[in-house]
Amino acid sequence: MKLQLNEKEIEITNEKKTVAELFANEIKEDDLIIACNCNNEIKSLNYIPKENDKIKFVNLLSRDGRRIYIRGLLYIMSMAFHECYPEAYLTVNYQLTNAMYCEVDNMQITKEMIENVKNKMKEIIQKKLPIKKVEMNKEEAEKFYEKEKTLRGILQLDNNQKSGVSLYFCENYYNYFYGVMPINTEYIKIFEILKYNDGFLVRYPSKTNPYELEKGAASKKLVSALDEYDDIHKVLNINTLYKLNQKIKEGKASEVVLLAEALHEKKISDIADNIIKRKGVKVVLIAGPSSSGKTTFAKRLGIQLRLNGLKPVTISVDNYFVEREETPVDEKGEYDFECLEAIDRKLFNNHLLSLLNGEEIQCPTFDFKEGTKRYDGKTMKLADDEILVIEGIHCLNDKLTEAIPKDKKYKVYISALTVLNIDYYNRISTTDSRLIRRIVRDNNFRGYPALNTLKMWDSVNRGEESHIFPFQDGADSMFNTSLIYELCVLKKYAIPELEKIDNSCAEFAEAKRLYEFLKYFEDIDDELVPKNSLLREFIGGSIFEY
Repeated sequence: MKLQLNEKEIEITNEKKTVAELFANEIKEDDLIIACNCNNEIKSLNYIPKENDKIKFVNLLSRDGRRIYIRGLLYIMSMAFHECYPEAYLTVNYQLTNAMYCEVDNMQITKEMIENVKNKMKEIIQKKLPIKKVEMNKEEAEKFYEKEKTLRGILQLDNNQKSGVSLYFCENYYNYFYGVMPINTEYIKIFEILKYNDGFLVRYPSKTNPYELEKGAASKKLVSALDEYDDIHKVLNINTLYKLNQKIKEGKASEVVLLAEALHEKKISDIADNIIKRKGVKVVLIAGPSSSGKTTFAKRLGIQLRLNGLKPVTISVDNYFVEREETPVDEKGEYDFECLEAIDRKLFNNHLLSLLNGEEIQCPTFDFKEGTKRYDGKTMKLADDEILVIEGIHCLNDKLTEAIPKDKKYKVYISALTVLNIDYYNRISTTDSRLIRRIVRDNNFRGYPALNTLKMWDSVNRGEESHIFPFQDGADSMFNTSLIYELCVLKKYAIPELEKIDNSCAEFAEAKRLYEFLKYFEDIDDELVPKNSLLREFIGGSIFEY
């Protein structure tokens, strides 16, 4: 049987061996290989290859390898908790910097508890226990759940789009985890578990350094924003996808939508009130990663400011790029429009100061085709009851507005900080939520297919990590733009686009992962989404002009 391994053609004689068995000599410990890519689809190392399969190894430096490592770590942590404290109601709440924050709903977290679980995890890892995927049809699964009296993975049973149920077994422990798992426990070598607030952190290596744990504290403001939404959704009893789907099936979709939108309105109103309380603020600066909904947020914040007697006036940072010949280039020699040096900060700050001093400015418009600023006679002057609202990638970086006194500025960080989990062990990635928003918006309003969006997503993420995330703690307010129901609406737009990507494309693995993930969500009709909803920025039909 002929195969390709890392683009080299080989022939094998044993057609019943797994990738791990066939290529045991090729898989070196230092290479950190944890899975494989077969025909642009992520597979376990237990995968048995077929004729003409194209196989590449997946290591911890890759996005998929890192996901598998974290998944395996959480599986071992939940197994250790089950063995040490079988009565514990454990939940994996959300991701912080290179860590997952977890809680136990019915027990107090103590240092002794953490130490016991940590030691049990080390014991499980040292035993090199196999982790096996077991698949059942719906009839078998119903008998299994009736016998075991468990909820682990039961959301698969209710899903009409899934023909069966899969669970991962390790010795006598089983649980459901969405995605490929390491083939045994020895693959999880580096981790830390420590008490944090009312719960605990499960720490793992960073994406750039998989060999050790890096020092780093979680953002207190980010934790606070996540906790606030997490607590509210628990009160509403819709903190998991299973419970959200149940609400929709019970005909309560409109109630879920209204509650989510009311929470947004309340938080935007609170931010406007805080701006007013900070007397003397004349510049509101808004930043957040891609597809956070910055444009709609700025417009809705503007309405709340008007209710407080302030008229918002916008000024676009995009009109203040340096001349094309002055634009910095990246390591590939291509223009880097995302770096701070691509902005004409001297002119930008001079114009802001002039406006704050009551003077009139000549507004530039940047000609992106020619790479130069143009002046068409448009002017601007700030009245006493007007306030500047500026949105841009560098708005949280004080260097962008270094000439403006701090007491004149109010900075807002926004992001779709998802707190809805698939179930108690499987979280929904904030990055995935934003990516799905971006796929839908790019297709609806920019004519880009999902393939284009997936191809550029890594580059988008790198820009966010360099220019946005390091400055989030400097924000005066954080606004969580996630809506607990949004994927129930976005799925009908995203799935047809993801289905167009076949396994001839390198992006097929990511497209399939998102496609399979979205199938878990019940549908919510667009008509239930308010016209001023932030979600309208992605699906259309907004009352706002963009």
